[in-house]
Amino acid sequence: IFLQFHRVMASGSAPSDPQVIIIGAGFSGLAAASTLVERGRKNVLVLEAMDRLGGRVYTVRPFGDDTIELGANWIHGQQGNPLYQLAKEQGLLAEEELHIAMCSPGCVTLQDYFFNEHGKQLETETAEKVCAYFGSLMRKAFDKDFDLKYSSWNLGDFLDQEFWSSGLSDFTDASRIFEWCKRSECTDEASSSLYDFSLSQLGTYKLLEGGVYNCLGPGGYQAILDILQRTLPLNTVLYNKPVRCIHWLDSPRTGSTSLTHPVRVVCEDGSEFLADHVIVTVSLGYLQDNALTLFDPQLPSRKLKAIARLGFGIVSKIFLEFDYRFWPEDCSGIQLLWDEGLEDKKHGEDWKKVWHKKICGFDEVARHDRVLCGWITGREAEYMENLDEKEVGEVCVRLLRDFTGWKVPSPRRVLRSTWWKNPYIRGSYTYIPVGIDAVKEQEILVEPLPSTQGGEPLQVLFAGEATHSQYYTTTHGAYLSGIREAERILRHY
Repeated sequence: IFLQFHRVMASGSAPSDPQVIIIGAGFSGLAAASTLVERGRKNVLVLEAMDRLGGRVYTVRPFGDDTIELGANWIHGQQGNPLYQLAKEQGLLAEEELHIAMCSPGCVTLQDYFFNEHGKQLETETAEKVCAYFGSLMRKAFDKDFDLKYSSWNLGDFLDQEFWSSGLSDFTDASRIFEWCKRSECTDEASSSLYDFSLSQLGTYKLLEGGVYNCLGPGGYQAILDILQRTLPLNTVLYNKPVRCIHWLDSPRTGSTSLTHPVRVVCEDGSEFLADHVIVTVSLGYLQDNALTLFDPQLPSRKLKAIARLGFGIVSKIFLEFDYRFWPEDCSGIQLLWDEGLEDKKHGEDWKKVWHKKICGFDEVARHDRVLCGWITGREAEYMENLDEKEVGEVCVRLLRDFTGWKVPSPRRVLRSTWWKNPYIRGSYTYIPVGIDAVKEQEILVEPLPSTQGGEPLQVLFAGEATHSQYYTTTHGAYLSGIREAERILRHY
């Protein structure tokens, strides 16, 4: 198929039917391809480095017939969310009672058991009170409802300042709960630390109305991917096709003899494809590792700086399958409270010995009554990904035993995500570091190449969640960015 496509591309085509290559078959790449095809464009090809669709969406069935999401877990928000609407129309959403989610500060319930590291279970009402206050502070941050003197602050310092002046710190275990809230929020924001995250830029993200955590039904996220794939002609997506270099501007260094198709894509296996336009939908993490060599000519310095300045965090999951359910029926999550704060420095270079302290807790998983999921972020997540799965499982079981005092059996199986180790992903999703103007950097990131001066326009375009200034970190942000770039090409013609 790729040889046939190469011949078609090399033969030239009418300007009304441009030849488009899309790099990456995640939600942004599939959305771009689907939009172009549905609008009558026939010469569309998607090159995917891995052997599957989805990118950072990865639905698996390791524990039987029911799904596990190693990547994206929920559809965030409802009103104005095209993926929520699509899932609703196709009957792909989970039943209301199955909207089991990682415990987060804004949705603590009586079914969440909080334990400190001395084995004491806390009153849930205390946790609810502190978490509700934390949630109110986060709403202030999102709404930019804070004194201007905080504008240059990081999110962690702002939260600490508000908490220690609130009087809540006088309550027993309140500070431990507040630290747990910050650790949990790191998972939401994909930052290693809230002290790295910009307070003033948090409000650039737009929260959609409706439920924040919309859980998918038995088909998981894969069911939505399948719908998008069915809109594409057979063999539109080529798998195991990592790209080595995108030659644009038809520069002398490319050796290209084609003036009709000014872009040449060279894959790691040596295959080459000519195109009028290339839409790059790879992750920001991949660009941070490879932008210097992926493009010829090299990307403009302002775009390289934007790629480097934006943050790309790592969020990992650890799934534990047991032979039987050892936790109470009314317990939906086991949350871990440490004596030390998230940023305690006394461990110094020995942080690897206590990597497990970054784990927020272990939560139930929808449709799996014998499986718990732990969440971990940052450098600790990177370190965990390089450990043996058996060792990871042993550490998790020790935590559960020490905190709860229960008779916790050894897990039947341990499964963890490895987004940092994946050479084509290199992380989870975008965050905005301190001192960064998010809108400015994302506008630079999304600018098509070349500029309006010189060369055929729109040779290289950029999509993906990192390029959406309002919905970065989300699947709907990725999806909408793919549509945006497809429509940019369609308007051009």
